[in-house]
Amino acid sequence: MKKAGIILGGGIVLVVALFAVWVLSRPERGTTGSVSTNFRWIGPNDKIVIDGFDDPKVQGVACHISRAQTGGVKGAIGMAEDTSDASIACRQVGPIRIIGEIRDGERVFDEHRSIVFKQLQVVRFLDRERNVLVYVAYSDRLLSGSPQNSISSVPIMAWPGP
Repeated sequence: MKKAGIILGGGIVLVVALFAVWVLSRPERGTTGSVSTNFRWIGPNDKIVIDGFDDPKVQGVACHISRAQTGGVKGAIGMAEDTSDASIACRQVGPIRIIGEIRDGERVFDEHRSIVFKQLQVVRFLDRERNVLVYVAYSDRLLSGSPQNSISSVPIMAWPGP
């Protein structure tokens, strides 16, 4: 019995350590701001939250994503399922430098939209013919996703020097 408890405890430590590595390896992001959209008597209001993030493999590109966040009691304790509504805008903010190899459909941002099954994602494509980076924001679920999506294109252009 003691052995099973040690193994279980070791498994929990491993899961926590893997989660910490995953969180720390995610792209830098930060909440830029939010606006309230629906008053709630109990718990936080529903709102639109705007986050900024950088593409981890493309220096010189910054993105902002806005998405609905459900408030109320369920929202306060993390049990609410947020809607699939999201909007994205990405822009060139400096000289573009691609780090390593980029793959079409590579995830550059993700966030859980429910306790387990729903996730908001941003993936990147490189339109080589037009020399443009294309970012697509969408929501998916374990069993069925949503066709709602948002897209932003960033032409790869020379950046003027100082």
